[in-house]
Amino acid sequence: MVVGEVSLVPPAAVVVVDNMSEDQAMIELSDMTKVYNIGTIDVHALDGVSMSIHRGEMVAIMGASGSGKSTLMNVLGCLDVPSSGRYMLDGLEVGALSGNQLAEIRNRKIGFVFQTYNLLPRLTAQANVELPLLYGAGNDRKRRASEALDRVGLSDRMNHKPTELSGGQQQRVGIARALVKDPSILLADEPTGNLDSRSSAEIMEILMELNRDEGRTVIIVTHEPEIAAQAPRVITMRDGVIVSDGPPETLGQGATAAAGEAQQ
Repeated sequence: MVVGEVSLVPPAAVVVVDNMSEDQAMIELSDMTKVYNIGTIDVHALDGVSMSIHRGEMVAIMGASGSGKSTLMNVLGCLDVPSSGRYMLDGLEVGALSGNQLAEIRNRKIGFVFQTYNLLPRLTAQANVELPLLYGAGNDRKRRASEALDRVGLSDRMNHKPTELSGGQQQRVGIARALVKDPSILLADEPTGNLDSRSSAEIMEILMELNRDEGRTVIIVTHEPEIAAQAPRVITMRDGVIVSDGPPETLGQGATAAAGEAQQ
């Protein structure tokens, strides 16, 4: 899972400028590493990762536990910064940004969808979706939250609390909350991990529609091949490196090649 939740405390005012040209990658990683120091041991969660994602792409990042996919998700979401290498987001070098600037990037550009929904149980669906708008949206909060819930098919459940909703409906509320500030990127961490097959299909259809119909960049982290295969592009990770990157037909090829190299 992506660690932690996005703070609702407004950061200091920071101007975020889109420096991208039309043909420039929205996300570009160059030889990026992330090393955690645990006592006297250095754990290389990411080990020389390079890739690019263009605006409007839908990408699945797949891997087993310990593959580095969650660490990559944290860095892509500006919840963490690289130990070395470079991460460019919309023409900005993420590793050079201050904590306030990272918070501003998360606030303006990125919508997060969590595996466990992270809804406040005492609030209605509408109130939960309004939370990211507590600062700066004024009287417009209710309208924007209502519109976001309508986009995920929950216009008739706005006044229901999480305990009155199914798992699939709770995840729809989570998606609406991620959409309410109109981010350019949706980062979904195991969005179907707690759902049955029918609800999983409904959630994936919503994410695909947001990508297809609105041109929104969607990045999904999952360990489930059948979920990853619904994205036009699948990045497979193992031991902190990318072992394959391509259409869903390539699923498993990178792991097979890596296994063959290990046996030689």
